[in-house]
This record gives sequence, structure tokens and C-alpha cells, in this order.
Amino acid sequence: MPDTIYLDNAATTYPKPREVHDFMHEFYSTCGGSPERTGSGATGRIDQIVSQTRKMLCELFGGNDSKRLTFCYNASDAINQIVQGMLSPGDHVITSRLEHNSVLRPLYHKEQAGEIEVTYIPFDGAGFISPDDVKTSVRKNTKLVLLNHASNVTGAVQPIAETGKICREAGVYFAVDASQTAGAIKIDAREMNIDLIAFTGHKSLMGPVGIGGIYTGENIPISATRFGGTGVFSELRTHPEEFPYRLECGTLNILGVAGLYAGLNWLNKQGIEHIHAREMDLWDRLRQGLRATGSVIIYCADRRENHAPILSFNIPGLEAADAGAILNADYGIVCRTGLHCAPLVHEGIGTDKLYGAVRFSIGPFNTEEHIDRAISAVGEIAAMYTGNL
Repeated sequence: MPDTIYLDNAATTYPKPREVHDFMHEFYSTCGGSPERTGSGATGRIDQIVSQTRKMLCELFGGNDSKRLTFCYNASDAINQIVQGMLSPGDHVITSRLEHNSVLRPLYHKEQAGEIEVTYIPFDGAGFISPDDVKTSVRKNTKLVLLNHASNVTGAVQPIAETGKICREAGVYFAVDASQTAGAIKIDAREMNIDLIAFTGHKSLMGPVGIGGIYTGENIPISATRFGGTGVFSELRTHPEEFPYRLECGTLNILGVAGLYAGLNWLNKQGIEHIHAREMDLWDRLRQGLRATGSVIIYCADRRENHAPILSFNIPGLEAADAGAILNADYGIVCRTGLHCAPLVHEGIGTDKLYGAVRFSIGPFNTEEHIDRAISAVGEIAAMYTGNL
């Protein structure tokens, strides 16, 4: 997309670093076999990359045992494993109205089946939940609190550390959906009292699609939800209980792990904090520029602190989908419109009846020129349509 301005990084970061493409090509061209399957030198490098990627991710999340870093397809897959593996009939779960369908739907299905009870805590006008609401929602049968770290609609980064402290004191397990923050904003499982972290590789971790995982703390009673080959303990009739095999079965997405490995190396060289600070500078430039048009409604972007570089807005008189189509067709700007797989967020900010909002999300390869062109494009569109109100 050489002539395109890509502002849909909250969905999938694009482009990926050249180092990721090069490493994946070289790795898949020279490495054959499956990890822990042959016992020969042919898979030695594969085993090394898988092991090293586990260690790097474990360190990223503040963990202390890389075997408890397990791979799966993506964050939705990881959250399904957490929900299915942690909850039993009669359990109560606390979540929020900020969640993506990757959280809402697994919980909803179990709730509708009469297996669990769910409390959905609200968020305020700036897009944040209150840890006190979590505290007052805890019941005797509360088993799990499951929250995202940052909203994929508003970008608000939630008070996870404060919530984790409440969960630890209440004896409730705490799981975090880190889809929007893994590789972008610090997450420390021990400092924040997080028991499980679900992540995906194709967003800020700069990896390819089809790879994600779970970090599971010690003494967390999560059961296997899928069973099959592991390459080890083949004599057992039942699936192994040991990590990482407990939550993995079959051959791993080795090419995905290799891409994740390369993405992590690129992030470490660039500096995660440096990347985030630069993205937030661009976010602030975008926010101020859209506000200056005087005719754009911006949601939950009152402050820069505790935010991811995500901004949602609407142009009065124009449906979000139409605005996105014009931005794409006439200005070469890729963005995301609609409900963003997070319908309760849009109910909360009042955009559900407007068919959602337009979302710009900034990535490492965006520039000031991209932002200025986006501001100019939105301003021109707004001038054309708000004048007809």
C-alpha cells in the first residue's frame, strides 16, 4: 500500500518491520520439522526459537517461569481457553462494558446456558472503570475478574494494578486481555497481581496473524480444554498436566512463533517506551487537529495520560461507514468504522444508534505527515457534510 495512509493499527499493525519478513522467510526456508518431535539436530533451531520466544514474552509480562507461556492462535482463542478452563457451573464473573466480543461472547454463551453469572461494570465519561466497582461486585461465588487493559474503541488504559490488588485481597483470580497493550505498554504480572494474560501477536508485538497466547501465573487452576499430541509424554492416555503442554496440543504455528520472535527483537531494539511515546505524540497531534475543525465529535479523549494511540470520532450528518468509505476512496486513508466488535462500549458512549464511529489507530510507522493529511481529510469531509445540517 505505497500510497495509502494506514490508520488501523489497533486491528493489525501494518507494515511489519522488514526484519520480521526477512527472518520469517529465512527461518521457514532453512528449518524443517516440528519442535520436540524428532529428537534430531534437524529441529534444534526450531526448539531454540520456540524456547527463546517463550522466555522473551515471559520477561515482557513480568513472569518468572517461561514454561507457563503457552501459544495459541490469537487473543480470542486465548480468552476462550481461559473462560472454558477456569470456570465451573455456579461461578460468578466480573467483567466490564468496555470489553471486546472476544470476552463478551464466551461469557455470554456460558451465562445463557445457565452455567455462570456475570456482572458488567460500567465506565465513566472518560472511558475508565472504577476499581471500587470491581470491589463492590465481588460475591462469595466470584471466581474470576476478566478485563481488557485498554479499550480498542476509546484507547483508555484501565487501572489494572489497582484492580489486581483488590482481586488478590478478595481471593479472586484476575485475567487481563492485553490485545491492545502487549508490546506497547508495560504489563507486570507480579507487580499488578495478574494471574492470566491473554495476548495476540499481530498488533503491537509486530508479529504475523495467527499467533497469540496466555501467560499463566503459578497455582492457577486452569484446565486443558483441548487434547491431543504434544511430542512428549506419548505414553499417557490423558493430556499432560505440565506446562506448557497443558494448554497446547498438536503442532505449534512455528512460522508464527518465528515472526513473533523477530517482532520482539525489533521492539527491544527500538524501545517499547520510545515507540509508545512517539505514537502518543502523534495521537495528541491528531486529537488537537480534529478538535480544531470545530465540527467533529471525539469520544473519551480528554487526556493523554493512561491512553493507547486510538481515537474514535464521528462527523455529524454522516454515518461512520460512509465517512470511512470516503476517507479510503478519496484520500487513501485506511481506518476502521462501525461497532469495532465492542457493542457495549458504543452503547456507553451513545454511538450504537449511529452505527458506531470512525476509528483512527496509530502505529510505529506513522508520521506527522500522515496525521496532518488525516486531519485535513476529515476537515474537508466535515465542511461538506456538517454544512447540510
